[in-house]
Amino acid sequence: MINKNFYVSEEEAVLVGVATQYQTKEEVQEHLEELDFLAKTAGVVPKKYFIQNLDLPHQKTYVRSGKLLEILDYITENEIKLVIFDDELSPTQLRNIENVLQVKVLDRTNLILDIFAQRARTSHAKAQVELAQYQYILPRLTRMWTHLERQRGGIGMRGPGETQIETDRRIILDKIAKLKEELKSIDKQFIQQRKNRGQMIRVALVGYTNVGKSTIMNLLSKSDVLAENKLFATLDTTVRKVVINNLPFLLSDTVGFIRKLPHKLIESFKSTLDEAKESDLIIHVIDVSHKSFQEQITVVDNTLKELKINDKPILMVFNKIDAFEYSPQDEFDLTPKTKENYSLEDFKNMYFAKTNNPAVFISAKNKENIEEFREVLFNLVRDLHFERYPYNTI
Repeated sequence: MINKNFYVSEEEAVLVGVATQYQTKEEVQEHLEELDFLAKTAGVVPKKYFIQNLDLPHQKTYVRSGKLLEILDYITENEIKLVIFDDELSPTQLRNIENVLQVKVLDRTNLILDIFAQRARTSHAKAQVELAQYQYILPRLTRMWTHLERQRGGIGMRGPGETQIETDRRIILDKIAKLKEELKSIDKQFIQQRKNRGQMIRVALVGYTNVGKSTIMNLLSKSDVLAENKLFATLDTTVRKVVINNLPFLLSDTVGFIRKLPHKLIESFKSTLDEAKESDLIIHVIDVSHKSFQEQITVVDNTLKELKINDKPILMVFNKIDAFEYSPQDEFDLTPKTKENYSLEDFKNMYFAKTNNPAVFISAKNKENIEEFREVLFNLVRDLHFERYPYNTI
């Protein structure tokens, strides 16, 4: 693993975002709050947000020079050595920003890679993260060698740094090729394992990160999967056998999605997400208490489309109803709503419950409405079982 190149520990940082023509400043503020959560998950202490309104991020420095100097003044005055940007920076942007700020600069992709490196436990997850890290590093090798003096010119005029870059590029390309072969071998083993699971319906838990998938897995399978209030607490796919009313099926818990999830990671983790791809039913878990849960639903839906697994039957599970707060949009409803006075019927009549998919509302943490969840899940799995194996009795 090369996570030591990305490791961040107990450092203070400032966070930087751009409000483009397609976003409001409030939306960017919320995105930075998520970046804040990512940073804390990685062991960073965020101190201040910087947001600039631009039609598009600046091609050379992400934000304009005036904002960059404002950031420089703040980090110099407060002795902060880390700046994190809420988008993936190009190698040129990264180099130009570091030249001005003279501190360590991370982008969103780099930060997520660091968290993934810390969270990877199995050889499969470690290989996937390492592959994504090398793919991230490769176009940025020049920046990593700016501390060496290099001569410009043709044959016979190359400096030691330039030679080292070429050597490193060959090493990394070799490692990428080796990791891809290693992952192919592991994938073949997983394919064989899936073939050996017999005639059971497969169900996959998917959703935004930190929505409660692992808690639901533990609840249904009576297992002990790690469930933390942190982003990407689960990286490795976990598969458990679940039995409801004498009907057995396989339930898998997959890595959580997130907005601006780096394509390198989606590509690297496609094999892990094969559990979802080969499932018969998808349980889409939503944290209904999150103020942007509708945007999170869209992120998951788009990722499923990208993975070409959006054509499967989906059960929408709105979790964390115990923490839900909602201000009624009906101008004639003057009743102040709090999280304590919502009934299940209230939830079922809300606009976001009107989906083309079956939906249930639960609190996995407080085990609220779990029996209805089990019943709806049982009926869906039973129908799929008889459709798939019409002559196989339960």
